[in-house]
Amino acid sequence: MASLAKDIISASSMVDNKSSFFGSNVINQNLGRLCVNPVLIPLDRKRRLRKGVRTTTPVVVAAISEDLVKLVRVEKPVSFKVRAVLTVRNKVKEDLTETIVRKLDAFADQIGRNVVLELHSNDIDPKTRAPKKSKEAPLKDWSKKSNLKTERVNYTADILVDSEFGIPGAIAITNNHQKEFFLESIIIEGFACGPVHFPCNSWVQSYKDYSKPRVFFSNQPYLPHETPAGLRYLRDQELKDIRGDGEGVRKLSDRIYDYDVYNDLGNPDRGNEFIRPSLGGDKMPYPRRCRTGREPSNTDILAESRVEKPLPMYVPRDEQFEESKANAFSTGRLKAVLHNLLPSIVASISKKHDINSFSQLDSLYSKGVVLKLGLQDDLVKKLPLPKLVTRLHESSQGGGLLKYDTPKILSKDKFSWLRDDEFARQTIAGVNPVSIERLQVFPPVSRLDPDKYGSQESALGEEHIVGHLNGMSVQQALEENKLFIIDYHDIYLPFLDRINALDGRKAYATRTIFFLNPSGTLMPVAIELSLPQALPGTESKRVVTPPADATSSWLWQLAKAHVCSNDAGVHQLVHHWLRTHASMEPFILAAHRQLSAMHPIYKLLDPHMRYTLEINALARQNLINADGVIEQCFTPGRYCMEMSAAAYKNWRFDLEGLPADLIRRGVAVRDPSKPHGLKLLIEDYPYASDGLMIWEAIQTWVRTYVNHYYPDSAHVCNDRELQAWYAESINVGHADLRHEDWWPTLADADDLTGILTTIIWLASAQHAALNFGQYPYGGYIPNRPPLMRRLLPDENDPEYMSFHDDPQKYFLSALPSLLQSTKYMAVVDTLSTHSPDEEYIGDRQQTDTWTGDSEIVEAFYSFSAEIQRIEKEIEKRNRDPSLKNRCGAGVLPYELLAPSSESGATCRGVPNSVSI
Repeated sequence: MASLAKDIISASSMVDNKSSFFGSNVINQNLGRLCVNPVLIPLDRKRRLRKGVRTTTPVVVAAISEDLVKLVRVEKPVSFKVRAVLTVRNKVKEDLTETIVRKLDAFADQIGRNVVLELHSNDIDPKTRAPKKSKEAPLKDWSKKSNLKTERVNYTADILVDSEFGIPGAIAITNNHQKEFFLESIIIEGFACGPVHFPCNSWVQSYKDYSKPRVFFSNQPYLPHETPAGLRYLRDQELKDIRGDGEGVRKLSDRIYDYDVYNDLGNPDRGNEFIRPSLGGDKMPYPRRCRTGREPSNTDILAESRVEKPLPMYVPRDEQFEESKANAFSTGRLKAVLHNLLPSIVASISKKHDINSFSQLDSLYSKGVVLKLGLQDDLVKKLPLPKLVTRLHESSQGGGLLKYDTPKILSKDKFSWLRDDEFARQTIAGVNPVSIERLQVFPPVSRLDPDKYGSQESALGEEHIVGHLNGMSVQQALEENKLFIIDYHDIYLPFLDRINALDGRKAYATRTIFFLNPSGTLMPVAIELSLPQALPGTESKRVVTPPADATSSWLWQLAKAHVCSNDAGVHQLVHHWLRTHASMEPFILAAHRQLSAMHPIYKLLDPHMRYTLEINALARQNLINADGVIEQCFTPGRYCMEMSAAAYKNWRFDLEGLPADLIRRGVAVRDPSKPHGLKLLIEDYPYASDGLMIWEAIQTWVRTYVNHYYPDSAHVCNDRELQAWYAESINVGHADLRHEDWWPTLADADDLTGILTTIIWLASAQHAALNFGQYPYGGYIPNRPPLMRRLLPDENDPEYMSFHDDPQKYFLSALPSLLQSTKYMAVVDTLSTHSPDEEYIGDRQQTDTWTGDSEIVEAFYSFSAEIQRIEKEIEKRNRDPSLKNRCGAGVLPYELLAPSSESGATCRGVPNSVSI
């Protein structure tokens, strides 16, 4: 044995410093002696696997027996090369400036201004007590490959390391070019442990914009206390850089995440009409948004100055849309401009703003606005935007662009929107299936302060509904869970005086009572319309019941339209914007600020945070801002965001999960014998029944993931990054509600599972259910008018005779104008559209390498398989004739929670994140 060891030592001293390229196990016959590369025998790094213990460092197995190697004395480390392969995504379209800069960078690369890489080991150098680093190495062939037109280009670099380097855990990149580039991934080949993967999906800025090297960590997840010694400083410094210092105006190239209030919705510099209150703070509580640091406006130091389109709003660089998403969104915005511009022409030429007939609405889908106008070339040339309009005109030759797609609500039954059963069905299978509640007290009771708003006793009586209860008494129907309500009284009434004073706005605060038929379908049995009490003794409430004659039929139709208008506002401002967009932003900001990219919980949340900050910033710029699309198109007008803020006071994170929400609304009760542990009181409730399958799949996946990393409560409580994330989400991101006692605790794995499941549910399935049906259901204005312009006529009103003589004309004149309608249709068409690069639930980028933990990769594949099974079950349910709320003559199938989709406005598909 001693003799053999002597031979090995002798042979190893003859090894050239330049080992084989990949540095793998080298066993050669050299002069009859065995030659072993010392790098392959890391005695001090070998870890033993114990059953039930998770390992976080890849195990390197010695090439010869350990007893033998202990005899080997290595006098000097051997240097060898490893190869880095970087996958860079090219831009498909470049402007002239970008092309010039790209060519300059290619030239500069040839003279030494390169992209430079440096590997960081997991280990500390025992001599210097500093993290081990490789030699710096430039990327090769950048100049040669700079002209490639492919979507992705692979670049390589040869990096010199020594035999005691250990396992690489991070890589630092310095971009000495003038132009940023998008780095998808890095693979390091040549270490004995096998390829080391670095998922990046990030922009690497030029040294001019970011002077420090950009650091990426390998795909191996580590809880904070598990962080290898060589990576601890990098982990902490990276988070410190991302948090910033809270000062200064953010540049578009920055990657800094911070908080601010919504003080940028108004534009006081344009005049009093554009002043809006700041949202967030004691006066008007609201979640926080991403800080931009822009200067205050000239006329109000507390209002942030505006950045108007087409100039971009700041979001951290990696949050901005990738090119295919940006193109899809800009195409949608172009369509919105087109559909907005042309009705403006209609209004200016004809001076008729009302929708004159149902056939005029139909022509928006069949003929298109341009064809109807018959624009001629000479007219096109006179318009203020000749290039745009010419483009419109030329596009019309191919069809489609200037015509609205036929909404799905018209695809199976053109007149279904008129029917009471369809009106009711959409409350549980339409675009807003989350407002309906079980009626527990009759008549319903208001929670508004009577000293402030007067007596709010309901005008609904038993005489209004008892004849529509299938022979039941009201009390019996209540006890047997047959009565349900959509109650918008308390959220609208405080705003009605101001709303009805706006030009072209008329609204009620509505309550709608529904009866659950033996067949499992709902029917509306009464609608209460409330106005603020003008004078003591005056009637401020009106009850409308199902019609008995022609006049009452039109009044009933008008009442339903007012309910839909109320519903559209609450859906958009509360359930959609507040509960999925705005309430998620603090959790996302805190995740980037407090969770390292190598933290397992960050890796879990990563796909569910994609694009949310960008779409929220675009909403602040174009949609929810003063005189923006939402104010122009929805009933509350300039008070839209104040109404959203009023609803936030009643927002509770602990009730945002699907089971808790169903129980809160009284439409489900706990029942361990039932699937998912819940009994639905409306058995055929498509949103709830499909949603519970997805909720349980998410919960199972999250529980598996969490238990893998947190075997006991001590791991949860002692995880400083995790606790900082949750604390900051509450205390800073939701600061105005931080003292509420309903916030879930975070003390063990079950707590964490519940919190994460709720966040992922809201970002994926809940948002999808509320978003992607907007155009399919709302694209036909009479089905779901976003605002109303006339109240129901009273027999004593002067306009009653015009209603009596031509009720259809009166009904159409109560709907939004043609300009308002087409603008609204264009916007919801864009918002309902999936982009080509959408990632759906059960999918994620780099499926095999997003984490280095093989057990978790396997668990994710199980989650994906379950999502696919759910999709097939949804398809099966949509073919089941016993489920009348999703299957029947002219009935739309419920697909809003079907997980997958093609691009476009498909009325299905569950993206991973709030991405539109």
